[in-house]
Amino acid sequence: MTELTDDTRTTQVFRVYITAPAEKIWDAITTPEWTAKYGYRGPATYELHAGGRFVVNATEQMKTFGAPDVVIDGEVLESDPPRKLVHTYRFNFAPEQTAEGFTTVTWELAPERDGITRLTVTHDVTGAPQAAAMIAVDADVSLEQGGGGWAWILSDLKTLLESDTARTP
Repeated sequence: MTELTDDTRTTQVFRVYITAPAEKIWDAITTPEWTAKYGYRGPATYELHAGGRFVVNATEQMKTFGAPDVVIDGEVLESDPPRKLVHTYRFNFAPEQTAEGFTTVTWELAPERDGITRLTVTHDVTGAPQAAAMIAVDADVSLEQGGGGWAWILSDLKTLLESDTARTP
């Protein structure tokens, strides 16, 4: 879902229901051992306190395409395990992305019935049209070309947690 609140503010919201406890999902979101198993597989490191660093390192495959060592960075704004994580987020794949500046990502986990957790990711890409295009649900870019964005990352996270197996790179 994409919501335009005015000409300069864009918020994209993604939601998935995962049959796993919130604590396991939190660990999968916030530890490099887990983040290297799904999505784009770049290990993410969080210092889980306000003002802490957030860094996603490039995989070796990303580096073969010219990616820098740190492909995404930011700062933790709020950490309330295992319910809510808010951090800034900046793509660094190209100089113009870095120059575009920081956006804000909010992860919210809410237990539902029967061992299901609702995971909502809200990405405020205000003033960042390149970032908005990269994560858009309707982006027509194949996975081989780096497409998929949050929808693909969350789908892959769900598959990993519910099957407890990582896909082959």
